[in-house]
Amino acid sequence: MSLLDDFMVRAVLAGLGVVLAAAPLGCFVVWRRMAYFGDATAHASILGVALALAFNLSIFGGVLSVALIMALTVSSLGGRGYAMDTLLGVMAHSSLAFGIVAVSLIDSVRIDLMAYLFGDILAVGRMDLLVIWMGAAAVLILLIARWSALLTATLNPDLASAAGISPKQEQLILSLALAVVVAVAIKVVGVLLIAAMLLIPAAAARPFARTPERMAAIAVGIGIVSVGGGIQLAFQFDTPTGPTIVCVCAVLFCAASLSELIRKNT
Repeated sequence: MSLLDDFMVRAVLAGLGVVLAAAPLGCFVVWRRMAYFGDATAHASILGVALALAFNLSIFGGVLSVALIMALTVSSLGGRGYAMDTLLGVMAHSSLAFGIVAVSLIDSVRIDLMAYLFGDILAVGRMDLLVIWMGAAAVLILLIARWSALLTATLNPDLASAAGISPKQEQLILSLALAVVVAVAIKVVGVLLIAAMLLIPAAAARPFARTPERMAAIAVGIGIVSVGGGIQLAFQFDTPTGPTIVCVCAVLFCAASLSELIRKNT
């Protein structure tokens, strides 16, 4: 019997794959205050699911395509007189609504919409694991290769331009990485919780980090603890696994914030 025949092992490996990509990327989301952008990209992925089912394509390919279109559209319209928060709000909720309506109109395919909204990590198969880990590896390689440029463009766009680094290009690279993370994470935590896994580990790591690299490493650690603890608690108390993982992550964030408050007052 192979180790991967155990659904719990597959679930843990899937969660770890998502965390390894989402946690470091989430640090840039926090630094750049892109929380709403991540949420909008995640919401748009439901439309990608609907298109993939309608045209008999892979879910990963459909979600990735729509997420990339969302990223490119927002990047191109952001500087043309549109308020960014308004634009993201319109596109996020519109794409989510169109996606849900489109899914309901596909009679030839039966789909558990709740699994895509909130995740179904316990149903992850071998092929899903392969896609998740390949996507996570691609994001990690991209972040490592562009770390210095991304960090410079994030902290000081003017300095980046003076050093020959294009802030807009780095923004597009982050958008690409975010689209890949959304595509691989939809099976694990679902559309409505992807943004939480991007933001909460990074936010929880912030009080303990003195350098950007340390913050990314701590965020990965917090994500790993959240996945392991969330799966264990969900199995023990028979609760939805994806939301339980996010709940554990939120508790760790509260603990980190409380410890930071105590440290400042002592």
